[in-house]
Amino acid sequence: MNIAIYGAGGFGKEVACLIERINRNGGDWQLVGFFDDSKRPDSNISRYGKVLGDMETLLSVDEPLALAIAINDNRAVRRIRESIDNPNISFPNLIDPSLFLVDPETFTIGEGNIIQNNCMISCDVTMGDFNLINDHVVLGHDNTIGNFNDIMPGAHLSGGITIGDNNLLGVACAVLQGMTIGNEVTIGANSVLMTQPKDNSTYLGVPALKFDY
Repeated sequence: MNIAIYGAGGFGKEVACLIERINRNGGDWQLVGFFDDSKRPDSNISRYGKVLGDMETLLSVDEPLALAIAINDNRAVRRIRESIDNPNISFPNLIDPSLFLVDPETFTIGEGNIIQNNCMISCDVTMGDFNLINDHVVLGHDNTIGNFNDIMPGAHLSGGITIGDNNLLGVACAVLQGMTIGNEVTIGANSVLMTQPKDNSTYLGVPALKFDY
């Protein structure tokens, strides 16, 4: 099936590489190009393809097209998704073949998720829609992940964790078992979350404490 990438920056190129890895392991995606509101149509994106147009162009697509939203900003991803009402557009999950899935039978996943290389997902994990799980992330048993979350490289989540929507978990952070993270929470890089965070807040340090700008 034809697939395009929304977002022609560095992360868009990484998702193009992910599609190639999937195809080398039995996938059958045909990358047709990129959509981007800030780049000119026909611009070359390295060796991966050209910019096909902007949001207006995407909304006029009249044939089935899979789309990966490759923007490393969960609020922007949500805005983009909510702007797309073209019934020809679908949102597949793109999962790196290197994923170690402990128990596929108890793993539930929505749509539009991107899971990068060398991640591990344990048993009884539920994931919603449009989450970015970056490389070398570990999700422990009985985790529930909502929608539009960015989990950065090397983050480790222990067991029994619940995460809501629109959260950012920074590079190499750790979340201890049983924590509930609501909505719009940022956990800084290398931080260790040991207490329940408040919504719309940022936590930094070891242990992670609320940081007020």
